[in-house]
Amino acid sequence: MVPKIRRGSRTHGLLVYLYGPGKRDEHIDPHLVGSWDGFAPDPGRDTSPDPDPKVTLARLTAALDLRVNQLGDKAPAQHVWHCSVRTDPGDRLLTDAEWNTVARRLVHAVNLAPEGDPDGCRWVAVRHADDHIHILATMVRGDLRRPRMNYDFKKAQAECRRIEKELGLRRLKPGDGTGAKTPTSAERFKAERTGRTEAPRETLREAVRQALAGAATEAEFFTRLHEAGLRVKIRNAPSGDALGYNVALPGDRNRDRELIWFAGSTLAPDLSLPKIRRRLADGTADQTTPSASTSGRPDWSQPARERRNATSIAERAAILLDSDDDEATAQLVGVGELLDAVAHTSPAATRAELGAAARTFERATRSHIRAEHADTRAIRSAARGIIQAGNALGRGEDGGTTAMLVSTLVLVALAAARWHSARGHAQQAHASRQTAEHLRAAYRQIAATPMQTLRDQGRALPEAERRTHETTIHAALTERGLRADSTPTKTDALAATLAQAEQAGYDPKALLQEAIDLRELDTADDVNDVLVWRLRRLAQLPAHPVETTRRPQADTGQPKTSTNYTSIRTTPTPAARRTTSDPRDRPPRR
Repeated sequence: MVPKIRRGSRTHGLLVYLYGPGKRDEHIDPHLVGSWDGFAPDPGRDTSPDPDPKVTLARLTAALDLRVNQLGDKAPAQHVWHCSVRTDPGDRLLTDAEWNTVARRLVHAVNLAPEGDPDGCRWVAVRHADDHIHILATMVRGDLRRPRMNYDFKKAQAECRRIEKELGLRRLKPGDGTGAKTPTSAERFKAERTGRTEAPRETLREAVRQALAGAATEAEFFTRLHEAGLRVKIRNAPSGDALGYNVALPGDRNRDRELIWFAGSTLAPDLSLPKIRRRLADGTADQTTPSASTSGRPDWSQPARERRNATSIAERAAILLDSDDDEATAQLVGVGELLDAVAHTSPAATRAELGAAARTFERATRSHIRAEHADTRAIRSAARGIIQAGNALGRGEDGGTTAMLVSTLVLVALAAARWHSARGHAQQAHASRQTAEHLRAAYRQIAATPMQTLRDQGRALPEAERRTHETTIHAALTERGLRADSTPTKTDALAATLAQAEQAGYDPKALLQEAIDLRELDTADDVNDVLVWRLRRLAQLPAHPVETTRRPQADTGQPKTSTNYTSIRTTPTPAARRTTSDPRDRPPRR
């Protein structure tokens, strides 16, 4: 049940609309379902001998405005309180009596007409459709004082949550006042008329978020806004210092052909210039682009290298969220920027799902909890690196590293859901879970090719070697109480990864145990897939191995391998050449 509150100055004009034919949806059988005393004249169902709707409408207007007129010049200019209340499309139809109860409870909750108060404000509730009513009240009490209506929107929302529970309606998530403002009806209708898929407010909010993702300085942020094609207007103090900013879409104009500007704070609470400055101060992204890898590391493409780096940082963010520390709230902002960066640089095939994940997670980045010692430099630098590297799908192993990163981000989103749930943030927790679903859908598309390559390589292993690795996998998962699906179709990719790690000089059992111990796996959609990417990152294996035909080699005195596949990799470091279970003898984790 969604209440929408507005204020106005024309009682008669609003009544004409409520009892009229409607501007978009047809108004059917408009009639009163409730009023301040139960005896207000009803222009829709006047039972007098010779009813005239216009006359009855004038009588109703005069009755509602009685106290406003008595107050004269001292009456408030915006004296009309208008609240529409709508049920969910899946809810049952409420009767007129039930809608009357809803209206009475709402005017009581916001202190317009408290139950038992003879001096309460005058109000009516009009129903002209099955799924909603409109409450109109005039904000002058019987004692000619104005009602105290602080936080009327929050009070109406809270009352609706209680009504939903009592009437068996769909129960919405309670908010905390940190959500971004939704487009008005006028903005939505205009978007439809002009052929836009969303209101300009939403388009601008997403563009500003993407411009901020990984930005190192305020100047860079404004430069990105200009490069995105937005109109930008900076508000300066007499000293020349920027106080705020406004943005507009080039083609979004009002009836006077003037651009329609939105301040950053009206797009979202955290997009005001002071809060953007605080974010930049808490986690100034590294302005340098990491150099190419040295000869001792695999020569991945720049996008792949940045995504690998981001995967490690995202894993640490998930661990911080699992720690249940309020300081982890800073990581949520960084994760939001990382999602924006990945969506911005994703190919067309997955851009829709990744973009939806980034937009959905935006709600999870805001709450009333503030980190006292916020440090988001690492995760904001990871977002910056991804944006600077851009998208190079099809070059090197970029498809595989994107799957690796998205797989980790699924677990981060679920960790965020648990973090918010523990603090009663219902909307943010719900947004985090929805984000995980979008990321899972994107992962299935991104990972299809690299995982199929790994499965083929797993099936190509000698039978004895494959069985050895399958036994290792089954034993390790069973020991941790995890679901151990040892069917070949599930473990082929994981077996291939263990074989490649062993060929690179790692102890498969120790490496697998380290991957399992990184953090929980209970929320993983597919444990085997998650472990594949963790292993490939820990062992510095290519995320997107390429199967090739083995060429004849001259006898170099080196032992020949028994596998019939190769992968893109370089010579392991000296510590990695020794097969050992001692973590100190392996390269450090990234």
